[in-house]
Formats: sequence, structure tokens, C-alpha cells
Amino acid sequence: MSVSPESSGNGQPARVGFFTDTSVCIGCKACEVACKEWNTVPEDGLDFTSMSFDNSGGLSADTWRHVAFIEQREPLGHQDPGVGRPGTVDLGMPSFELPGAGTGADGRGEFRWLMSSDVCKHCTSAACLDVCPTGALFRTEFDTVVVQEDICNGCGYCVPACPYGVIDLREDDGRAWKCTLCYDRIGDGLEPACAKACPTDSIQFGDLDELRERAERRVTALQEAGVSSARLYGEDPGDGVDGAGAFFLLLDEPEAYGLPPDPVVTTRDLPSMWRHAGVAAAALLVGSVATFAGRR
Repeated sequence: MSVSPESSGNGQPARVGFFTDTSVCIGCKACEVACKEWNTVPEDGLDFTSMSFDNSGGLSADTWRHVAFIEQREPLGHQDPGVGRPGTVDLGMPSFELPGAGTGADGRGEFRWLMSSDVCKHCTSAACLDVCPTGALFRTEFDTVVVQEDICNGCGYCVPACPYGVIDLREDDGRAWKCTLCYDRIGDGLEPACAKACPTDSIQFGDLDELRERAERRVTALQEAGVSSARLYGEDPGDGVDGAGAFFLLLDEPEAYGLPPDPVVTTRDLPSMWRHAGVAAAALLVGSVATFAGRR
């Protein structure tokens, strides 16, 4: 897929983003590898955590795409028994018994993997932009949020400002790093590396409005097929960050994936805080002047 910078109706670049359909993610981590290779992100995540097949653990300055592995003893997608799982076929191969024959039909569907490739959400209202004192963080013509590493001074204000815990400081140089949505690639009309490498189209890239429409159709199709738990996360322009540029189709509550259920831009109250501070400063000034005048 290619996206032209002149693809919007007014001659300006259309807003682009990611739609990640976790229902078809197979956990291959091709997106993680492609992201590292294209963006020359340093190696990490080779330590054995002993907690999961997920070796990278989460997003960080050295992991801009992270595929989560979540084990649950539940039927796939809370769906009706048998939906999407054809019966076992005997191919005549020598074996002791057919796969699953010892557990019965009800027992075969009690376990599932939830796999999801997480990434920076490229929020419409991005707190990291609000708090950056150097302008290292900026919004591109595609409405994505990028860090200019040569301008970042490593203050770290953006780290606690992100409601998703995406941004991180790299240990060796102290600067902030995160997904750029492959700004250099989309400027040339190319897909981001992660979407290009995804073998199942779990990661879909394109015009954000078109992706939202596609996601709605996908959720409807899954729910009609019996996957009652399918829902979208981050697609609503009316949410606490005014909609995300990277949103997800989930098969469980956001908390199961380590996502905040109701994210809110952390700088939302800054204007009122400055107003209150201004009022307090003015009152202090008036009081000081009155005291000085009274003494004279």
C-alpha cells in the first residue's frame, strides 16, 4: 500500500495511522524485527523473563513495537462453541489418538492466546507535545507525533506525560525515543516497516477515517460470528485524548492487554491551573502593594 501526501481533499496530506486487528495476530514478532531493522533501533529483549513467551516485555526506547502474549483459560473471543473451529479430521496418520480426543469438545476451547502488537498511539491531543520544552517533539503534516533526537535534551518531561506509558529514555544517551510511524517512509509514499512485514495484515496502515470504517465493519462481522467480546479501543474522537492515530480491535477488556481503560491527556487541566496560579499571583501582588502602602 502507498499513501500519497496529496491524498486529502484540500490538497493537504490526509491523516494516517494504524489499525491493529488483534484477532488475526499470530505473535510472529515480524513487526518488532522490521521496526528495529528499518529504524536501526538497538538490540534488546534477549533476556529470558521466565514469565511468558514474550521476550521484549513492553514498549521502551529500544522497543517501538511490542507484541504481547497473554494466556487465558477462556474460549477464543468468548465465542459460541464451535464457531471458527472445524472438527478434527482423521488423515490416517499413525498416532495414539486424535488431537483433543481425550478432552472432549467442551474442553478443547478453554484456552486462548491474546496477541497484540502495541505501539505509540500518536494521540490527537498529545500531552508529550505540550510539555516538551525544546520542541523536540513535533506534529508532522500527517498528524503523527515524532521525536527529533538531535533536539531532545533528555529532560524526561514527556515520559510521565504520556497516558499510555509509551515514551522512554534510552539508558546510554538519556534521550527520549518512540515510534515515528516511519515518517521517512510515509513521506515517500511507503507503508511503515511494521505494516509491510505483517504476514496476516493484523497491522493495517492508511487514511485514518478509512481505517475506522474498516474497523467498524470488522467488529460487526466478528460479533455476528459469535465473538461477542470484540471491541474497538482508541478509535473514538471523543475520548480522553480526542482519538488515537493508532487504534486496536481487542478481544477482551483493555486492562487485559495492559492498556488504560479511559486514557486522558495529562495536560488537560494545565490551562485552568495557570489561570488559578495567575489569580493567586495577582492577589499576592495586590496584598504586597497594599501592605507597603499602608506602612508608608
